Amino acid sequence: MNTKVLLWLYGEVKSPPLSIDGRRALGYLLREIQEGVALSLPHSRPMPVIGSNVHELRVKDREGAWRLIYQIREKEILVLNIFKKKTQQTPQDMVEVCKKRIRHYEGTFYEKD
Repeated sequence: MNTKVLLWLYGEVKSPPLSIDGRRALGYLLREIQEGVALSLPHSRPMPVIGSNVHELRVKDREGAWRLIYQIREKEILVLNIFKKKTQQTPQDMVEVCKKRIRHYEGTFYEKD
């Protein structure tokens, strides 16, 4: 089995602020993604507005609803952001921050043509 590397460009999953159950749920889902499991709603949804192969993990715990934005790549999973959900829609500033993190990652690790 080819497990993909998990690269944290921002944030961490810890208790607090997440409950232990919330942290475990995110950890389990991230492991599934690393092992190539294609998740869908209600656990994950695509976020093409941010970029190709970008998704949002969705977890609820006693503290509220949490979102973890990630991008699936050939050899790695990039964690772009984790935040407590406060609005119905993903805030535009979160979208822009995630796009910027992808651009920075690509500029840092990949040569330009």
